[in-house]
Amino acid sequence: MSQTVDRALSILPLLAEGPADLGQVADRLGVHKSTALRLLRTLHEHGLVYRQSDQRYRLGARLFALAQEAMENLDIREIAHPHLVRLNEACGHTVHLAVYEENEVLYIDKVESRYPVRMYSRIGKPVAITVAAVAKLLLADLPEPERRAVTDQLDYPMYTARSTPNAEAFRRELATVREQGWATDLGGHEESINCVAAPVRGADGRVVAAMSVSAPNVVVTAEELLTLLPLVRRTADAISGEYSGRTPIKETT
Repeated sequence: MSQTVDRALSILPLLAEGPADLGQVADRLGVHKSTALRLLRTLHEHGLVYRQSDQRYRLGARLFALAQEAMENLDIREIAHPHLVRLNEACGHTVHLAVYEENEVLYIDKVESRYPVRMYSRIGKPVAITVAAVAKLLLADLPEPERRAVTDQLDYPMYTARSTPNAEAFRRELATVREQGWATDLGGHEESINCVAAPVRGADGRVVAAMSVSAPNVVVTAEELLTLLPLVRRTADAISGEYSGRTPIKETT
C-alpha cells in the first residue's frame, strides 16, 4: 500500500474516536500539518470526513452511507456456502443455513449428506420454528419484547414427545440458547433426526443467520453428533468473520 493511502486511511479510525483538529491528526500520523491538511482535504472532497464550524474534523456522512450500502448488498449465502461445503466434506452430514424473515425461519442453503439416508428439506422452505435448532438461535437473539410477542403468537404442535409444548417452555429454552450460544434439536421434529446449530453474527454482534448439521439416528447417534459442535461453531465463527469484515474473503482461482 502506498504511504499516502496508508496515511489517509489511518485518519478514519482516529476520527471514529471523535472529532479532531488538524494538529491532532498531524501528531497521530507523525507528519507536518501541511501533509495532514492535504489528506484531510482529499477525504473531505469524497465526503469521507467533514469539517465542523469549530475547525475540527469528523467522519463524513458519505462514509456511513457506503458502509450501509455495503452491508445491504452482502450476500450471506454466497459468503457462507464454501464454508458449508467444507463442513459437509469434513463430517458427511446435511448442512443448512437459515435466516429469520417476516416471522418465519427459512432455509437459504443446503449441502446434502453423502449418506444414502437423507433429510427432506428444501431451500426456501420454512422450518418447524418451535423445534428447529436454527430457529432457536435466530429467535433467541431477538430483543426481549419482540421475542415474547413472537413466542406468544406461535402454535406449538407436538411433532414428537420431545417437541416444545408451549410458549413458556420455548422462552426458557431460548434463554438457555441465548446464554450458551448454540442450539440443538434432538428428536423434536422427527424422532429419528438430530441437529446441532451455531449462529452467524454481523459486525454488531447480532445473529444474522444460523447454520446447522443434521443427521438421522441410523447414521450417527445424538451423542456422536454433539461431538461435532466445536467444528460447527468454528465454521459459524469463520462465516461471521468474513461477513462482518473481521477476516478477508478468500479468493478462488
